[in-house]
Amino acid sequence: MKVTIISVGKIKEKFFTEAIKEYSKRLSKYCKLVEVEIPDERADDNFSSSEIEQVKIKEGQKILNSIPKNSYLIVLDIKGSQLSSEDLAKKIKTLSIQGTSHITFVIGGSNGLWEEVLEKGNFILSFSKMTFPHQLFKVILLEQIYRAFKINAGETYHK
Repeated sequence: MKVTIISVGKIKEKFFTEAIKEYSKRLSKYCKLVEVEIPDERADDNFSSSEIEQVKIKEGQKILNSIPKNSYLIVLDIKGSQLSSEDLAKKIKTLSIQGTSHITFVIGGSNGLWEEVLEKGNFILSFSKMTFPHQLFKVILLEQIYRAFKINAGETYHK
């Protein structure tokens, strides 16, 4: 299985980059992981809603251009469906059984995602109704993907 993570914004904090490296290393046993970082667009706090929408469109176009062909697209959004870790594992396993060999996850920037990116998704996933910084969220996503592969392999993982 190949897993691509497309995320908006560069991760600068060393503790986040170290955690990302660790989970990427752990995942290498189960899948080929590709990480694509989309540069975030400048958005000042005093931007109008139409200016914020333009930022989302620019980031969204870059995201859409980065989605690998023939991959199953899971877009992360607060309005999506919430799954337990076990349910995410089942979803990945079911996709694999159905012949899906490539899953792409999309993490938007701090202003959210352009509507066209959401519409392109095969599945919209929400981890919580809470808002997380996208740097931290990439770590959380990698951990949950790792957990899903461990569950599917029948291996123990702390609860």
